[in-house]
Amino acid sequence: MQVLFKTSYDQDIDHLPKRGEKIRVFAALIAVVVLPLLVDPFYLTEIGLLFAYVVAGIGLMLLVGFTGQVSFGHSAFLGIGAYAHTVFLTLGVPFLPSVVLTVLLSGIAGLILGRSASKMHGFYLAIATLVFAVLVETLIGEWEHVTGGHAGIAVPDIKIFGIYLTEPIHQYYLDLIFTLIVLVAAANLLRAPTGRAFQAIRDSELSARGLGVDIAWYKIKAFGLSAAITGLAGVLMAHHLYFLSPETFGISESLRLLLMVVVGGVGTLLGAILGAVFITALPFGISILRSMLPDSIANQAGLEPLLFGIVIVLVLIYEPEGMAGRWHKFRLFLETFPYYKRASFVRQKSYLKTERMR
Repeated sequence: MQVLFKTSYDQDIDHLPKRGEKIRVFAALIAVVVLPLLVDPFYLTEIGLLFAYVVAGIGLMLLVGFTGQVSFGHSAFLGIGAYAHTVFLTLGVPFLPSVVLTVLLSGIAGLILGRSASKMHGFYLAIATLVFAVLVETLIGEWEHVTGGHAGIAVPDIKIFGIYLTEPIHQYYLDLIFTLIVLVAAANLLRAPTGRAFQAIRDSELSARGLGVDIAWYKIKAFGLSAAITGLAGVLMAHHLYFLSPETFGISESLRLLLMVVVGGVGTLLGAILGAVFITALPFGISILRSMLPDSIANQAGLEPLLFGIVIVLVLIYEPEGMAGRWHKFRLFLETFPYYKRASFVRQKSYLKTERMR
């Protein structure tokens, strides 16, 4: 069992306090850097899409996992990011300025939604975000002279400093760079006063207010930051889809993002990564399941949403901490073997006394 001896105050905010964590992260970085040399271009495209979902998962995790604000409409910000970036490129805006403008536009949309929903809780907040997603999908479909409407719009190729990045390996490394930037920025944000205020609001709004936290403003800020990051994910996703239509960013995509956060593990950045891996692999599992089921069941249109719902319910019942929680338990088992106790993770019914007043 590894024991940490702290000799500096900086160790309390260290991203990777344990030696084993440093080794695992370094090995993972080496793996993703050399991966294009080992796998087929088709799989590079799929892994690049995985990176886009990791970015989207981090964006939604900031809102749901770290601020406690439920959102059923985050696919709207994916759509805003993808369509805004495509329109900017079509108008001749260079790639990098287009990314910046898209992130800003998505963040402003998030601030507007956050301002409207900052006083809402639970069911009402979920319905408000769901209505926002439907509204954005409808607007995209009806604004034909800009978005192409339901006929769709083609996504231009990536061009940076006069160089076209059309090969899968080019886009893979571009997705990887943006993912690492977002991951490091989010990890630092959570150790800053803003991130700590987010978590205080999640744990108890009344207690946070008593400590001087401006609840409404930090909720608005959480929506803005979450929407900006999700808009960036929309930028990356657009270049994997090649062609955009409003139906791509509908309610089913919001359900997919929420499933990603819940299954990965609410309240951890590792959960966003593991959830994205699960979401990316799930369609392959569904295709295998369809081949095993009778045609009368396999061809049903609602099979995929049904499976999403079943997975969410099973995770909430049997593993509320998600895949990240399961990994944490397995790691503790290895570190404390043979002294590991199952009782270390017995769920306790506990709540803050301040929450009784809500």
